[in-house]
Amino acid sequence: MPDVPPPGDAIAVHDIRALKALAHPLRMSLLAALRADGPSTASRLAERLGESSGATSYHLRQLAGFGFVEEVPDEGNGRERWWRALHRSTRWDSEEFLGRPGGRELVDELNDRVVAQQHRMLAAFAAESDRLDDEWRSAASLNDWTLSLSPARARELIDELNDVVQRWRDEREEPGQPKVHVLLDLFPLTENPL
Repeated sequence: MPDVPPPGDAIAVHDIRALKALAHPLRMSLLAALRADGPSTASRLAERLGESSGATSYHLRQLAGFGFVEEVPDEGNGRERWWRALHRSTRWDSEEFLGRPGGRELVDELNDRVVAQQHRMLAAFAAESDRLDDEWRSAASLNDWTLSLSPARARELIDELNDVVQRWRDEREEPGQPKVHVLLDLFPLTENPL
C-alpha cells in the first residue's frame, strides 16, 4: 500500500481515558509508525517494532476504540487487516488533566515518553547527518533560544509557532519530498544543564 498520509489533520484529546490509552508505549509506537509510513498490517508493524502480531493487533484495536486509528476500508482480508492513522498529529492541553485524579502522573508519563522519542529522533539525525548531501546538511537546523517570559506569554509564543508550522503543512507541504521533523519545545529550567 502506498505511503498515504492520514485523512485528518489533528485530534485534540479531552478524554482522560483516551489519553491513558495513548500513553501506552507500544500504542504510541504503533501510531507513530502508521503516521510516518502509512497504512500497514499488524504483522508488518509487529516485525518493524519487534513485537508479536497478537500484541500489535490488540493494541491497534485499543487505539481504534478511541478514534486514533481505523481499519482501511476495502483492504486486506479476514487474516490480513490493514490499519491507518486517522490524524497526522495528536494534541492535548496538559492544564485540562493536571487537576483530575491521576492526571498529573499521566501528563508526566506522556512528557517522559515524548522527550524519549525526541531524543531518539535527534540521535538518529546525528548518526545519519554525515550521509546527507550538502543541500540537506545546510537545510537542517538545530537551534535553541532563551527568552524571559511569563507562562501566559510562553503559551502565546508556542501557539504562534505551532500555527506557523500548521500553515506550512496546509499551504506549502510538498508531497513526494522527504519527511522533515519539526520539534517545537518550550519549557522553563531553573538551571541550564551544561
